[in-house]
Amino acid sequence: MTIPHDFAILPQNIHSWGAMEGKVISHYRILEKLGEGGMGVVYKAEDTKLKRIVALKFLPPLLSADDEVKQRFIHEAQAASTLNHPNICSIHTIEEFEKQQFIDMEFVEGKTLGVFLKEKELSLREVVNIALQIAEGLNAAQKKGIVHRDIKPDNIMVTDENIVKITDFGLAKLRGSSKFTKTHSTLGTLSYMSPEQARGEEVDQRTDIFSLGAVLYEMVTGRRPFKGEHEAAIIYSLVNEAPEPLARYKSNTPDELQRVVDKALAKERDKRYQHVDDMVADLRRIRQETSGITVSAKKKSNVLWMIAAAIVVFVIVGIYLFYPKSVPMSAISKSVAVLPFKNLSDSKEDEYFSDGITDDIIAQLSKITDLKVISRTSVMQYKGISKNIREIGRELDVATVLEGSVRRSGNQIRIVAQLIDANNEGHLWADTYDKEMTQVFAIQSDVAQRIAAALKAKLSLGEKERINKSPTQNLTAYDYYLRGREYYSRYSRADNEAAISLFKKALALDSAYALAYAGLGDAYGQRVGRFGYSPVWSDSAIVLSEKAILNDPKLAEGFKALGLAYGLKGWLNQGLDAYHKALEINPNYSPALGNIGLIELRRGNLAECVTLLRKDFSMNPRNPGNYVTLAYAYFMLDDDTKARELLRKALDLQPNIINGHLGLSMISVVSKQFREATEQCERALAVDPNDFTALNIAGDIQLFSGNLGRAKGYYESALAIDTLAVTLLAYHSPLVGVAYILWETGHRDEAHRIFNKIIERHTEDLARGNKLFTIPYELACINAIEGNKVHAYQWLDKAIDAGWRLHRFGVMDPFLENLRNEDRFKRTMERVKGMTGEQRKRVDEMEKA
Repeated sequence: MTIPHDFAILPQNIHSWGAMEGKVISHYRILEKLGEGGMGVVYKAEDTKLKRIVALKFLPPLLSADDEVKQRFIHEAQAASTLNHPNICSIHTIEEFEKQQFIDMEFVEGKTLGVFLKEKELSLREVVNIALQIAEGLNAAQKKGIVHRDIKPDNIMVTDENIVKITDFGLAKLRGSSKFTKTHSTLGTLSYMSPEQARGEEVDQRTDIFSLGAVLYEMVTGRRPFKGEHEAAIIYSLVNEAPEPLARYKSNTPDELQRVVDKALAKERDKRYQHVDDMVADLRRIRQETSGITVSAKKKSNVLWMIAAAIVVFVIVGIYLFYPKSVPMSAISKSVAVLPFKNLSDSKEDEYFSDGITDDIIAQLSKITDLKVISRTSVMQYKGISKNIREIGRELDVATVLEGSVRRSGNQIRIVAQLIDANNEGHLWADTYDKEMTQVFAIQSDVAQRIAAALKAKLSLGEKERINKSPTQNLTAYDYYLRGREYYSRYSRADNEAAISLFKKALALDSAYALAYAGLGDAYGQRVGRFGYSPVWSDSAIVLSEKAILNDPKLAEGFKALGLAYGLKGWLNQGLDAYHKALEINPNYSPALGNIGLIELRRGNLAECVTLLRKDFSMNPRNPGNYVTLAYAYFMLDDDTKARELLRKALDLQPNIINGHLGLSMISVVSKQFREATEQCERALAVDPNDFTALNIAGDIQLFSGNLGRAKGYYESALAIDTLAVTLLAYHSPLVGVAYILWETGHRDEAHRIFNKIIERHTEDLARGNKLFTIPYELACINAIEGNKVHAYQWLDKAIDAGWRLHRFGVMDPFLENLRNEDRFKRTMERVKGMTGEQRKRVDEMEKA
């Protein structure tokens, strides 16, 4: 299982435990010692099998003979290993080497909250954000019946991206399990203990709530709520005394935050928050009130978006009606394509910098509502290609083209730019900028405004302010960001990881760099949506995207990253809200418009998807990803000819686009051309042998064609990447596929156990608001396999309501075999076919108009 491997427990030093650096234990190479404490010694290590960095926690040798300590150590691993949440330390496995037990856990680069508090005074927003993440982690533990019992700053890590991880569930107690010895109730740090814990009484989740209240108090005030010169004095204070008001130390503390702290620190358990999720709700409300982006404001802005959308529709209709059919859109003068700027620097490695300047000028121009600006994806198709301006203008349907060059030498930069009429290749404007690097943002701003003036485009005061705003004052951070964005745009697993590293470096130099937060949020989202990482990364993407918006509330890239993360969690309505906000800020922002089309595809609104993507083609006519998404829409509309044509176009533009091959594979499957389907999957896997979606679909193809053994091999290869990852393009998740094969081969008890785990996970996802049709469809399949036909039909109906339109797969899906010959099933498939038929009629009418 792929878990965020950025985590390490750093216990307080009590004693030394020998030199281990450089040694190999089992399949782990010890790299360095991280820390030690009463319950263990922690090392940074390389897992040589899985090629990842981990943290290993060992029992101290002096305690290894103590059976009770061993039991507590095992108990820590068992308890923590059941938890799967982005704000909790993840346990990979527990092992033993030469009678020495140790835990393999995730490794993170960061610092404890205790260190964090010593280094800086937190703003109110930072306090609430950290407290909320701790609460959400505890809430996940509470749902598993686990009590931490030692929440304190030293057991809370804050990563370089300000993501919180709760560490050391060594004191966790599973509800209903046997008690430890009498010492168990006095473990933990006194200053953060609940009164009942200090008295040695039985504890439950409310003791963690009390401890979180104490941590929250310290984050606000810089002081612990309960103090004393010795143990007895501290116990007396926390049992009998109320801490001083927050406002005494921070005058601007909201009353609502004081109320949360008071309720968490109530001496009597019954007067505290009874469940962590109640505290989460209050903290979220405070965060919204302090962020300047409230839920109510978002709801109000929906009305504005609807009005803006209506205006756009009227404008498009007006253009269509009043411009003669023979006059191309290029006759509209306020349109521009920025071709990739040439790199004239001595170093060819500066190519990323010239491409970055191109991107930034596109981004600046796209902020101007009165301009049509072609997206980066389409213009980068012309990099290194010799074509005349007229031909480019026709292909991109624009009236003007901006071309230029960049030369960087030391601290100096020269940018030459010229705006050319695409109809007659006449020069409309040109200029040369010889400046210091510190002026790079001013140059970009000036170019954008000079082009707007040349094209007589209106520039509002707000747009001008956004264009003139510098994204960062740190040029090294900017350089890291440009490099990261270049790697990100290549859309390969290795390049995405390189982008993550570079975005982190940018943020290390400028912790308020909104674009870098958005870039990192996007890259984490791609880990889930494109590369098969665990869905927990989408939670990290949400945190980072919100951080971007917090630093720049007018950043379209931040809202787009947030929309991506929401969509990956199945929060489709929230994803739409975020994307529409991005378009409200930047009407030319093609990625947001294209992703809205993708969400409509997921919701089964195929005609809307086609409409949106065709609109996006006006800004991004050469984007292979858009062709793939549009092809999937036509495929679900049962128009295989159109779908195949679009996929071929995508592969012409980008021969290594994996989803292009997978789309052709899907078309072959419904025609039962399994050999051709397999060949297309093999082409996808030739691009990336570890592509999660390709492995999953390859397994499905073998399953559909009756080759259970080969199907199981592909599924297991996918599961080796991650057991929790999901994909919208495959017909089933690999875990369901493996369970089905076990069921069919007589291992029904094991299959049933896996099915129950999947049902439990899906139930939790649905409770958290996941709206993807993949969940109810898999639940329908599981119930059909096990013979629960009533429930199978109920879930199948819910899948259809959620957007499932793959009736051609439904009628041949082995998972639904127990239903296939029933009249109700046939009527259900005909109903879905009718739904797609109605939407296809709408699309046909639109195309004929």
